[in-house]
Amino acid sequence: MSSIRAGIVGGTGYTGVELLRLLAAHPDVELLTITSRSEAGTPVAEMFPNLRGHVDLVFSEPDPAVLRGCDVVFFATPNGVAMTQVSELLEAGVRVIDLAADFRLQDPAEWRQWYGLEHACPDILAEAVYGLPEVNREAIAGARLVANPGCYPTAAQLGFLPLIEAGLVDDQRLVADCKSGVSGAGRKAAQGTLLAECAESMKAYAVPGHRHLPEIRQGLSRVAGHAVGLTFVPHLTPMIRGIHATLYAHLTDAGNGLNADLQALYASRYADSAFVDVLPAGSHPETRSVRGANVCRIAVHRPQDGDVVVVLSVIDNLVKGASGQAVQNMNIMFGLDEAAGLRGIALVP
Repeated sequence: MSSIRAGIVGGTGYTGVELLRLLAAHPDVELLTITSRSEAGTPVAEMFPNLRGHVDLVFSEPDPAVLRGCDVVFFATPNGVAMTQVSELLEAGVRVIDLAADFRLQDPAEWRQWYGLEHACPDILAEAVYGLPEVNREAIAGARLVANPGCYPTAAQLGFLPLIEAGLVDDQRLVADCKSGVSGAGRKAAQGTLLAECAESMKAYAVPGHRHLPEIRQGLSRVAGHAVGLTFVPHLTPMIRGIHATLYAHLTDAGNGLNADLQALYASRYADSAFVDVLPAGSHPETRSVRGANVCRIAVHRPQDGDVVVVLSVIDNLVKGASGQAVQNMNIMFGLDEAAGLRGIALVP
């Protein structure tokens, strides 16, 4: 097939530059445009020197005519932007992948509760496909609009899914204890992510309720067939990239969970998933093992052979947790090899 013509709206943040890094090396993609109102006229390689020799584009003002000429448009914009622009693109036959949260929650009232905005296109919201390939691969393949999952929700859902699908745990007492690097907060200047503020320190935040809570709960509830109970506590850690999710669930007699071979369950569930790596029994995955790579590494434990399962799930928040997963979704949408452009090996050290 001819190259996929791709555009990026909002290219100066961390997810935008990560999209550029991946798409510039993609064998089936031609980058047409990358927009930034604040940096219009600035060469991309001037802002991101790692892209010198790979991306010759200049940041430009969003031009609807240019965007309509794309096959796919990625929105790497703040929450609330994509939902005001997708209608025109979809009408022009352009496929859209939104890396923000505009189309992740299916209930407009819940969106308003957590994001403080009225949803601009609830009619389109209903057709958006949640872009977790390990769950929705078939629906993604036929989608016009994909809601790319959040970073915490990706790590947490992939870790919990096999247990919930098999009915082995009490899904009313799930706990997700998650840690993220500071790039998850975005590229904006903020006191809390200054080096002197967050280095050599770690803290929990948003304990009363984080915006990713309803997204994780929605995804797990769809699999369970009913509402699940989830406690989600995010933490900020002094590293640039990475998410480590430590997930807890209680095995139940009703589901015969106490007799289940959990290692075999996870290995079987993800045997055909190119980007989920189930580690050998007893493993402890590290965030550095996924830095720069579109992979989720998982280990499952049952301490002292008790009734508590501990699942360890690590991803790079900017790759499998954002831009890499967006490219994975694009590959599926256009019938490409799902791993095209995503075979890069993680960076160590």
